[in-house]
Amino acid sequence: MKKTDVYSQLIKMKETDYKNTLAIISIIENLIDKGIITRSDIATKSTEIEKEINSEESFTN
Repeated sequence: MKKTDVYSQLIKMKETDYKNTLAIISIIENLIDKGIITRSDIATKSTEIEKEINSEESFTN
């Protein structure tokens, strides 16, 4: 694979990541605006997920 191909793929991945991040932020903001969830709910769930991921990583290492 040529370097230009790799760079092109990286740029596309970065663009996709950016678009996905915008979509997630938009969904979260809409849910908060509608009173369906709170910022605290998001923080709590993020912490829970991070702990799960870290515990799974410790089992695989």
